[in-house]
Order: sequence, then C-alpha cells, then structure tokens
Amino acid sequence: MHYKYSKLLLSLLSLLFMVSACGTKTEIQSLPSKQPNIIYILADDMGYGDVGVYGQNKIKTPNIDQLANDGMKFTQHYAGSTVCGPSRASLLTGLHSGHSPIRGNPKWTNSGQPVDLKPDDITLAEMLKANGYNTAAIGKWGLAESDDPELKSMPLQQGFDYFFGLKTHTEAHHYYWHRLFENNQPFILKDNDYMNNKGVYTHDLFTSKAIDYVKQQKQDKPFFLYLAYTIPHLAMTVPEDSKKQYLALNWPKRMMNTQKHYRNDEEGNTTYAGMVSRMDRDIGSLLSVLKEQGFTDNTLVIFTSDNGHEYDRGFFNSNGEFKGRKRDLYEGGIRIPFIAKWPEKIKKATTSAHVSAFWDMMPTFCELAGGNSCPKTDGISMVNELTNAGKQQKHDALYWEFNEAKGPLQALREGDWKLVKRYKKQVELYNLALDKGELYNVAQQHPEVVSRLLNKISSARTYHPEFTLKKLRNPWDK
Repeated sequence: MHYKYSKLLLSLLSLLFMVSACGTKTEIQSLPSKQPNIIYILADDMGYGDVGVYGQNKIKTPNIDQLANDGMKFTQHYAGSTVCGPSRASLLTGLHSGHSPIRGNPKWTNSGQPVDLKPDDITLAEMLKANGYNTAAIGKWGLAESDDPELKSMPLQQGFDYFFGLKTHTEAHHYYWHRLFENNQPFILKDNDYMNNKGVYTHDLFTSKAIDYVKQQKQDKPFFLYLAYTIPHLAMTVPEDSKKQYLALNWPKRMMNTQKHYRNDEEGNTTYAGMVSRMDRDIGSLLSVLKEQGFTDNTLVIFTSDNGHEYDRGFFNSNGEFKGRKRDLYEGGIRIPFIAKWPEKIKKATTSAHVSAFWDMMPTFCELAGGNSCPKTDGISMVNELTNAGKQQKHDALYWEFNEAKGPLQALREGDWKLVKRYKKQVELYNLALDKGELYNVAQQHPEVVSRLLNKISSARTYHPEFTLKKLRNPWDK
C-alpha cells in the first residue's frame, strides 16, 4: 500500500463519520455485500444542453440518452470548476476550489508556473485501491504539467494501476498528437501529424484501451475506470465518417481558422456534432462489452462533463436555459449533465434535482467501496439519492473560485440563492428557483442575503501561495 495512504488509514480507521472541510458529515450506511465496479466517463467541455435527454435536438446521442433511460438524470449537478485542470483536481481529491491543491489551469498562478498533484494529495484512485479495487485512468490527465523526471504527479503515482493517455493540457488540444503515455512510458504514434490532422485519432485509442481494460477484469475483484475523453474540446476535428449524418441537413456553416494553435477542420458545426456523436457511439460500444463480460448488473456507470461548453455560439444551444459558458461561474459554465446507471440499484428513467458536485464523488465512491477510511472531503455521499436508500443529506453551500482573464471570480450557492462576485463589479445575487437563466440581479432587494453569502465566501477558502485571488497577468501574453 502506498505510504501516504497507509498513514491516512491508520488515523481514520476508528471514525464512524466522514467530516467534510466545510463541517458537514455523512453517516456511513450499510452497503451491498459486493462492491460495485465504477466507470466514470468524463467529456471535455460538453455543455449541459449538448445531450438529447437535456434538450439537444440537433446532435444525436442515442447511447447517452439510453443511459439516462436506464438510470437517473441529475438536473443540478456541478463541475469542480469552469475549466479543465481545477475541475479534474476537485473530482479526484474531493475538495472544492477553495481547498483543492490545484485551483487554476497551468500557468494561471502567482509564479506563472503550473501546479501539479503532490505525493501527499489523496485521490479517488488511492482510496479505492486501498479498498480493494483495480484502478485505471484512460484519456486526458492534465494534472502533471511540470517537467518532472520522477513523474510524481502521473496517474501511477496517484493511485492508478494503469494509465493510457495524454499527460498535459496542450497535448490534449490535438487529436492527432504523436506522444501519449502507457503507464509511465512514452507511447509514440510515429505517423501522426497533429499540425495537419493526420494519423490515428487519439480518441479512438482511448475507447479501444477502455474496452481492453474491461475485458481483462475478473468477477472476483472490483474495478474503477476513469475514462477522460477529450471530446468535444477544441480543436474541432473528427474523421469524416462521423460527419456524414449531418452533412445533408443544410445547417449554416461556421468556418473555422485552421492554421492557429487549434488545428480545426474547415467547417465547425458538422464537426462539433460529429465529435459528440462519435463519443456517444463509443460509449455504446463500451457498454456493450460491459454486458458481454457479465459486468453490467454490478457496475455503476456515470457520464458527465468537466465544465461548460466553449465552441457553441447559439446554434446548438449547448448551455440549455443557462447563462454563461466555459470560464464563467454562471450556471452555463459549471452546471453539467450527470447521468448514473446501476441496474436494480438505481431506478430506471428517474430524474433528480439533488444539488451535487464533483467533490461528492469521493464520499460516494468511498461508501460504495465499503465505507472504510474515507478521506476528509468537502463532499457528501450521494448513495441515498442514487439508490433511494433513505433521506439524502444536502449541502449547506457550494463554493467555486476561478482566476483567469476575467478574474478573480467567486461564486456560492446556498439553497436556491446564487451569489456571483466578479472583479471590480457589483455583487450579483440570483434566485435560481425563479431565475435559472440568472437574468435578474436581486442583490439590492435582498441585502441580508448578500451579507450572509459574502460572509460564507470569505470563509470558504484556505490560503494557497499560488492561488491568492489577486489579479493575474495573462501568462500567454508575450
């Protein structure tokens, strides 16, 4: 057992409750006698409205829609952040962006240097491995940006038994990148040309490796598969066969720049739809293999996204009824699709309005794994909501912070109240029960609510020397 986790186990074995960093606690419930397999599928920059069951009427997502018909759709689930890196860190550590070790994307720091996961950060994979799981990460990692020869922040050093994918964010911007990693060894695609989008489409490799991983598993030991797809993050590019069903629909064309950092295909709308549908197709293939291997009945499958959309300008209505997009702390930047299927445990075709977030995965998965030695977290287990096993505990509040060009930004949700604090702007207050689109700032009408939520925001974060909510210089400016 990894040293950093064994130390934690010794200090927590006697606990009967998991106490969160915000002071909430979740009682450990009785569990099924057999630990479930867990497959967590993460899209990249997919908006709340990009999936059919969430209102999308142009892009076809039959397999994801069927996943919802076979399970539970959540309408108030939130990402860890509004961009990739801190959102994934929140997911893997169970800490919101006021406590997480990574609170911004690479170089958006006080020093201008990336911040990676550290050896003493406890991840979902380490917790599950300590509870008897095989663990794998396939796809985009993005939490090992430094040029560290010891690879201390790579998946194998963070609790995963197997890794196949892309190490950094920049590499994940290119679907024909030439160097991936298998475990800690470079996996070279010598014929790939990412500047001209030629060679092997790396998304297809992620699906192939995920299917191979499932086929290698045995019934006598549970597994956790973190499948972090890069679709539909820019660049906009996909093999032509995925565009075919959209080419004859006479959609308006959105011509893309093909020669800058993102090596886009010429026309964006059919490409975007094709990318999402390709991912949907491949999720269907993975679920078919899961069934063939006899794992379906004892596997919790989750599909979600790491933050709001970036590509759409209204044609697809990717953010649904919400305002904002990637890099905003409005709902369109952080509210995301979340679908969970677990036969006989999660009732079919159900919808939940439970308010939840990425940091809830740590206590949820820990409870499902047996409830032993659950790390300190900002989350609350969602097992009762998922399985209708009893009253579901609710969050007192959810907190986010984000600091890029528009930053620093902070937001807090308490019940139906949502407060957004923007740099050198008036505080904004919204009642999400009455105003999902955050169109009407009611801060002046409710000064007592504003005062209470500002007090909560001021105490919601801990100090981090690289993330101090000061105005940052754009690290990409020359």
